[in-house]
Amino acid sequence: MNDDDPRPLHIRRQGLDPADELLAAGSLTRVTIGSGADAETHWMATAHALVRQVMGDHQRFSTRRRWDPRDEIGGTGTFRPRELVGNLMDYDPPEHTRLRQKLTPGFTLRKMQRLQPYIEQIVNERLDEMARAGSPADLVAFVADKVPGAVLCELIGVPRDDRATFMQLCHAHLDASRSQKRRAAAGEAFSRYLLAMIARERKDPGEGLIGAVVAEYGDEATDEELRGFCVQVMLAGDDNISGMIGLGVLALLRHPEQIDALRGGEQPAQRAVDELIRYLTVPYGPTPRIAKQDVTVGDQVIKAGESVICSLPAANRDPALVPDADRLDVTRDPVPHVAFGHGIHHCLGAALARLELRTVFTALWRRFPDLRLADPAQETKFRLTTPAYGLTELMVAW
Repeated sequence: MNDDDPRPLHIRRQGLDPADELLAAGSLTRVTIGSGADAETHWMATAHALVRQVMGDHQRFSTRRRWDPRDEIGGTGTFRPRELVGNLMDYDPPEHTRLRQKLTPGFTLRKMQRLQPYIEQIVNERLDEMARAGSPADLVAFVADKVPGAVLCELIGVPRDDRATFMQLCHAHLDASRSQKRRAAAGEAFSRYLLAMIARERKDPGEGLIGAVVAEYGDEATDEELRGFCVQVMLAGDDNISGMIGLGVLALLRHPEQIDALRGGEQPAQRAVDELIRYLTVPYGPTPRIAKQDVTVGDQVIKAGESVICSLPAANRDPALVPDADRLDVTRDPVPHVAFGHGIHHCLGAALARLELRTVFTALWRRFPDLRLADPAQETKFRLTTPAYGLTELMVAW
């Protein structure tokens, strides 16, 4: 194990791969996060079958965090911090079922089809801007960091004139490098904007996610629940897709023989995207699962009250999932990877993520067929402090 790495074991990466010490940790092992009085001990699952078992068992595992030790595990409790209201990952059934059912209309096939022309438009605009800047250019700055936020604004229903301000508020709120006081102030400003937008949508519902929910369900979803869900959408959809765009381009440039799959039509391109998602797996893991009762996972008994961290990158590199799991092969048939989670908390936006990534990758190589790394010898700059893995810069030339 690399004792010099201060990061918890489940988020350690090396280049495009999970860290060796994570893959070698064993299918289910005890890990300690933090130190001193803040230290917490968890189980960590890395085997694909065990990760699916834990994430798929909402009867015996809870995702709701306990803020009062006297609360029943998996119970409704009496308190949920405001920042978790509307965050589906902190809800168990029946609360989770009630809220997710009301949010699903924003993610239907019809909604994705409505979004597709806008996704194509925003991707082409970003590629135009990169072309105007000239070769070499930073693909992260021009594309990876810009496309996801614009798409999410369209999904939610943010007025186009407000989007630059909206993204500034969002990034200030989610910026882990800022002080806690500054992030709290930014979070308040972001929440005020969202609540004002929700109030407008209740009076005159638009075609975005919020408009769809209030038109269908009225006030059955509260303003605070909708506000919290919008924050969750931005947190998950911005960092994850930004990370996948940057890392996906890097992976393909390191495996140029696989780029042709993006030129073979929708089905081969979608297969390539799904393999990139499995191979790279930018989210480290979902909310830890807390055992409501003694549960046998593999050959280990998890005691009631103990928590399990599921390592998604390790599970998706499990040889039991796919042969030669450490090799990128964009011609593989899709496998049941867990990059989008599993069970009742499977990502609502999975179809949107696939559509967005396929649009970016195919448009990028159609526009720049000779795309290459500007300096193959340059050290790759990975981001290590965000909730999802990614790059801080990727200089490309054409």
